[in-house]
Amino acid sequence: MIEKLIELHKNSYVPISNFPVSAAVITKDEKVFYGVNVEDASTRAGTCAERNAIFSAITAGYKKGDFKEIHVMISSGRIGTPCFVCRQMISELFDETALIKCYSTKGEIKEYTVKELCPYPFGEDDLA
Repeated sequence: MIEKLIELHKNSYVPISNFPVSAAVITKDEKVFYGVNVEDASTRAGTCAERNAIFSAITAGYKKGDFKEIHVMISSGRIGTPCFVCRQMISELFDETALIKCYSTKGEIKEYTVKELCPYPFGEDDLA
C-alpha cells in the first residue's frame, strides 16, 4: 500500500499548497478505491484525498457500512491524520471499529479506529 500511496501523490492537483495527499478506501468485499487531493485558487472548492476516495466508492454503489478501512498518506515525510471534514465523512459512513491507517512516505504507520479519531461524532441523530 505504501508504494501505491506514494505513486498517487503525483496525481494530486496542488498548485497552491504543493502538499500532495493520497488515500485508499477498502470495502468489506476487498474492493479498493483511490483518491488524491484536488485544490483550486479559492481553496474551499477543492477536495481532500480521503473524501475523493470515499466518493469514488459511493459512485460505484457502495453505501454506509460497506467500508472496511481507509489508508492515508501526506507528502511531508511525517504521519498525518485526516482533517476534521474528512473525519466527519468517515464517522458517518464507516463502522466505529473500522481502521484508519496513516502512513509517512518513510514507511512509518499508525493505526486508529474510527472511534479513536472521532470519539464524539456528529450524526443523523443530532439532526432530530
